[in-house]
Formats: sequence, structure tokens, C-alpha cells
Amino acid sequence: MKSVGTLLLRLCMLLIAAVLLLQLYFFLQIGWWVDHNPSSTSFMRHRLSELHETVPDAQLQFKWVPYARISNNLKRAIIASEDANFSEHDGVDWDALQQAYEKNTKKGKVVRGGSTITQQLAKNLFLSGERSYLRKGQELVITYMLEFWMDKERIFEIYLNVVEWGNGVFGAEAAAQHYFRTSASNLGASQAARLAVMLPKPRFYDKNRGSAYLSQRTGLILRRMGSAELP
Repeated sequence: MKSVGTLLLRLCMLLIAAVLLLQLYFFLQIGWWVDHNPSSTSFMRHRLSELHETVPDAQLQFKWVPYARISNNLKRAIIASEDANFSEHDGVDWDALQQAYEKNTKKGKVVRGGSTITQQLAKNLFLSGERSYLRKGQELVITYMLEFWMDKERIFEIYLNVVEWGNGVFGAEAAAQHYFRTSASNLGASQAARLAVMLPKPRFYDKNRGSAYLSQRTGLILRRMGSAELP
């Protein structure tokens, strides 16, 4: 019995060591990205793998552009739509999470998220689309790592360049070209608001561009953009 207990203890210690090493990897990788742009993310690689199941030679639409070359219209629209308190919170908006929980409980289903831009970036950079308490916990840890290493502008710059905007479409530049045949720097207010509204379900709206909800929500975000605070 003693040998079994010793073995279990060693296995637990190995598991803890593996978890700590993984956190160290995340921490150092984020530190590297302070001054270097990621060429891909975990979510991008996952989506490309899915595309290859039906189209073996499929490629992602993706082109990195600096923060200064992305329209302020798009930045304001995304903050207005996704994370109004982005410039103020420390990575997690606990009030927004509480409101989302109460609304989802009342409706009996998930109708509202509550994840901040930093949380969404944490998930896209390192994690899968799987939903579990363990994954959510890891997301929170990575979120605070991002906020430790980076200022808000850098977090937003990476987010704008790697977020999914359609079937195989990633980043503001690819989205601007895909939907409007223009560059990210030239997006108008209405175009930017429409792109922001697409973010929760980009592949759906890529196929359903005439959605009544998409048009209605776009008008609402247009009205909110003026009060959005940029980092």
C-alpha cells in the first residue's frame, strides 16, 4: 500500500510540474509577443485543420497590419459592441460577467457572453473552442498574463489582427478585403459597425449577410461608437 501511495504522490507531483511548466510557457510566449507579432494562433490552426478536411489545399485569409493602419471606426465599433469598459478593467469585467449570468439564467440559455477583449484574445491565442470550467480557468490565468505584460493598445492590436471574421478569414485587413474590397485603414463607420456585430458568430454572418438582426444591431452600434474610449 505504501508503494501505491508513493506512486500516486509522484504522479501528482509530475502533474503539478507539467501544469506549472505549461503556465511558464504561456507566460514567456506572451512576453515574446510584446515586441513580436504572432504569425498564427491556436484557434487559427484549429480552423485551418477543419478546412483541410474538405479542402486539402485551403489557406487562411490573414495579413497583419499595425495598429495605426486600422481604422479608428473599427476600434470604436468593437469596443462599443464587445467590451465597453476595455480601457478601464484589468482584463476581466466582473460586472459584465454578473449581468451576463443573470440574463442567461433568466432566459434559460446562453444569450449573452461577458468575456472581455483580453479574455477573447487569451482563448484565441492558446486554447480551443471547447467549453469547460477548466478551460475557463486557464483562460482567466492567461488573461491576467496578457494584462501583466502588455498595455491595452498592444492587446487590442493583436486582437484586431487575429480575431475570426468569417470562414477562414482572420484579422481586420482580411475582413475589410473579404467583405468590402477595401483596406482596414479605410473602413467607414457603417462598415466597421457591421464587422463588429459579426464577431460573436462570424461564420454564420459570412453566409447570412442579409440577416435582419445584423442590420438592426449595426444601427445600434453606430449610435454607441461616439462614446467608445480607445486605448
